[in-house]
Amino acid sequence: MWQGFLQITLTLVIVIALTPILGKYIVSVFLGEKTFLDDLLKPVESRLYSFFQLSMIEGINTTGSQYIKDVLLSNLIMGVFVFGIFMTQNLLPLNPTNLSAPSWHLALHTTISFLTNTNQQHYSGETTLSYASQVLALGFLMFTSAGTGLAVAIAFIRGLTGQRLGNFYVDLTLSITRILLPISVVGAIVLLISGVPETLSPPVTVTTLEGANQVIAIGPVAHFEIIKQLGENGGGFFGINSAHPYENPNPFSNLVAILAMMSIPTSLIYTYGIFANNKRQAWLIYWMIFSIFAFLIIITAVGEYHGNPLVNNLLGESQPNLEGKEVRFGWSQTALWAVMTTATMCGAVNGMLDSLMPTGGFSTMFNLFLQIIWGGQGTGTAYIFIYLILTVFLTGLMVGRTPEFLGRKIEKPEIVLASVILLVHPIAILIPSAITLAFPETLAGISNPGFHGLSQVVFEYASAAANNGSGLEGLGDNTLWWNLSTTFSLLMGRYVPIIALLLLADNMSRKQPVPLTSGTLRTDTVLFISVTAGVILILGALTFFPVLALGAIAEGFALG
Repeated sequence: MWQGFLQITLTLVIVIALTPILGKYIVSVFLGEKTFLDDLLKPVESRLYSFFQLSMIEGINTTGSQYIKDVLLSNLIMGVFVFGIFMTQNLLPLNPTNLSAPSWHLALHTTISFLTNTNQQHYSGETTLSYASQVLALGFLMFTSAGTGLAVAIAFIRGLTGQRLGNFYVDLTLSITRILLPISVVGAIVLLISGVPETLSPPVTVTTLEGANQVIAIGPVAHFEIIKQLGENGGGFFGINSAHPYENPNPFSNLVAILAMMSIPTSLIYTYGIFANNKRQAWLIYWMIFSIFAFLIIITAVGEYHGNPLVNNLLGESQPNLEGKEVRFGWSQTALWAVMTTATMCGAVNGMLDSLMPTGGFSTMFNLFLQIIWGGQGTGTAYIFIYLILTVFLTGLMVGRTPEFLGRKIEKPEIVLASVILLVHPIAILIPSAITLAFPETLAGISNPGFHGLSQVVFEYASAAANNGSGLEGLGDNTLWWNLSTTFSLLMGRYVPIIALLLLADNMSRKQPVPLTSGTLRTDTVLFISVTAGVILILGALTFFPVLALGAIAEGFALG
């Protein structure tokens, strides 16, 4: 037991140690300060700026509406390009097993899923997509979708701290060339050394000990795997994702994947602290999120260690829950990964979430509902500050003072936009879930009726709306209904909040700073952060409490 918890603790210590290092580097990148990659990458970036007809001196700053147009237009073009690759993959090279094109609705869902940094998969990669589709289409979107989220987060932080939003294409370029690509190159080499394959060779046919033939899928996995984790993408090259020995062969590769998964979401809070010139506030926010995160890890790990009481009664002794887990990772690393992958909105799995004990089901769904326990690539950090703004507004009303955040007044337009960001999430989850559950025989495809079946359906939509991509599985989800309904949740959960975030940041950037006085509500105190935690639990968690009560909580009582 203690060895498992020691592994979890040491992993978290490394994550905390990396936070200020990467956080400072991100600041240097977006403030235009000199970095060790300047000589190598500046010529490349200059060519890209010329392609986009940008100047580093003129037109570097845009309005919120222009930033939004650039995000939407670029994403539309990328989506059409990738959809075209899927629908013609049978005509393209790098298709060693001669796979045909997927159905149009599966191709559409997969395109939107990877475009929105969700990577929800209603297929098995090794039997559905060619190498060309995996590398040229999905690999491309893994970089650009993660870069888009990171660019939006930086623009939001700029606006929140009173600066102009910047230029989307410059931010996207820097996100990829200075952050995602360099770390991915190093990470891919490390994964290669640890045993992850990187080859364009076709699948290998071997003879088993029983004399039968078995086809073993391989492919260019290493470079795919690292950006999958670093960019909070989560989509697996193989159907069983990071539980596959070619994606995640040993505890060392598992640690590399976890650190990649956690590095950017945790570091962006520190990045904000430098932009706002208030590291104290950043660390207070960091420890607030970390406290909730650690609590969820503990209850999940304890639940997996104690195992299923029904099975333990049959055995006559307590045994950890190893159903759906890889022995090379065990209960502790699977529990840690499950909470991390839903906290960071990565969505990759090294064990089956469907097999977690009810406490694990509660933790993973809780993360998807809140979206701020580290959150998605860039946008999760922005969601945290939406709750801070709402807390400032509510506390300001209680003391009869005009609310202010970072020296700028919070007024009706900001509250309306913040409300839109928080309300779109339950709309994108609960409405399609209700429709699906109303027709369980024809639409849902539930494999586990009862409390767990409800969780399966809601989890799928929550994963789509939160741009996470993981699932409880067991659903027959490669159908016209599931592909189109989750596409709705994918689009709602990604682009409506991005538009609202950028408009809110643009409003804040145009406000004149208000001088600090003795009556100003300080937002860098333990009291304020504690109140924020309460607002998060009340506004965020209670919205979905009936779903949790009818799903994971009820399942836990039934097992008990």
